[in-house]
Amino acid sequence: MPDITLTTLVLLCLAAAAAGWIDAVVGGGGLLLLPALLLGMPQVPAAQILGTNKAVAIVGTTGAAITYVRKTSVQVKAAVRIGLAALAGSMGGAFFAAGISSDLLRPVIMVVLLGVAAFVMLRPTFGAAADADRRTVTRARAVAAVVLVGGGIGFYDGLFGPGTGTFLVLALTAVLHLDLVTASATAKIVNVCTNAGALAMFAYQGTVLWQLAAMMAVFNLAGAMFGARMALRKGSEFVRGVLLVVVFSLVAKLAFDQWTA
Repeated sequence: MPDITLTTLVLLCLAAAAAGWIDAVVGGGGLLLLPALLLGMPQVPAAQILGTNKAVAIVGTTGAAITYVRKTSVQVKAAVRIGLAALAGSMGGAFFAAGISSDLLRPVIMVVLLGVAAFVMLRPTFGAAADADRRTVTRARAVAAVVLVGGGIGFYDGLFGPGTGTFLVLALTAVLHLDLVTASATAKIVNVCTNAGALAMFAYQGTVLWQLAAMMAVFNLAGAMFGARMALRKGSEFVRGVLLVVVFSLVAKLAFDQWTA
């Protein structure tokens, strides 16, 4: 357990709860949780911050996934297949990460995200339940979901990372014609697979602050389950609104990182 004040511990736990809520609704909780850990414990090595972040996040992600599976229709087998492909992709991305500068990737990701935001705003039916119900999923799209959504976004997660959960929701909605609530539910199962692989590696390396992670995980789980229930209750239009907020927040963060790099 690191030497931190009670105030810092309380703030970290509150950040974990908020991150769990965001992640359960539309992904992107790491945009809040990871910076909170970095700011709250500047004296702690980055490897331990990353390991602790994964140990906290996997608890909330698992809780949200279970809540979604129990409350709505989710194709668990398809989600697990995509998750395993994402796990393999993230390992490949991590292998190449050392040779690629994040300074080169940030502008590209910002442009992609702004394009995504424009598309979502200009097409109100994107991810709506009624629109999704009218569309059929071909075998080619099912394969594309595993290869492109799982492998491709998994590779991005290992290579760079920010906004992976949000990209998963968007890609699953587009490729499998899911409504945004179902896409968010499916993304949580995929996230469990990728987080489990990353956490196993961090645990093997001994870079997880387990006591702190356990305390923060309780709040992350509460936030995630509350977020999942709210998304299920309020529907795709609510998720769409949160999605746009998260996308613009991610663009702002990447722009700030690029400016200060």
